[in-house]
Amino acid sequence: MKGSQQVIDYLNFLLGGELAARDQYFIHSEMYAEWHYGKLYDRIHHEMEDETLHAQAIIRRIMMLGGKPNMTVNDINIGTTVPEMLQSDLNLEYDVQKHLKQGIAICEQEHDYVTRDMLVAQLEDTEEDHAHWLEQQLRLIEMIGLPNYLQSQMGEVTA
Repeated sequence: MKGSQQVIDYLNFLLGGELAARDQYFIHSEMYAEWHYGKLYDRIHHEMEDETLHAQAIIRRIMMLGGKPNMTVNDINIGTTVPEMLQSDLNLEYDVQKHLKQGIAICEQEHDYVTRDMLVAQLEDTEEDHAHWLEQQLRLIEMIGLPNYLQSQMGEVTA
């Protein structure tokens, strides 16, 4: 099936962001594991898996539309402390949200409602799961203090 080149190009742009999110979450989860923050590891490793599924869906859609996936990863920002890592991940999610909304608008303009629906589902996951959870963690740090927060995240890695 031949799809809109504008949609294919934008999907490739989105793919770079999903691959970057996957890689950033992967590195951060391994850092949490090294520091014995098992609860953070489990959650961020799960987020890495979600981002991988998002990238896979985009890759499959690009190919279905007759395009070639561009596997160039966008820049990532690796934190050195837990608050920096959480904030970096949240900033990445905010960028993904903004870009997904732009992609949804392009799909509507091009009358590609199947791709639009896929992006809406990813936006819901990004806003209601990923970004919201990260916002909650940063708020917890403000409310109970970093030492108490870190103590609450300690534990063995389960994966």
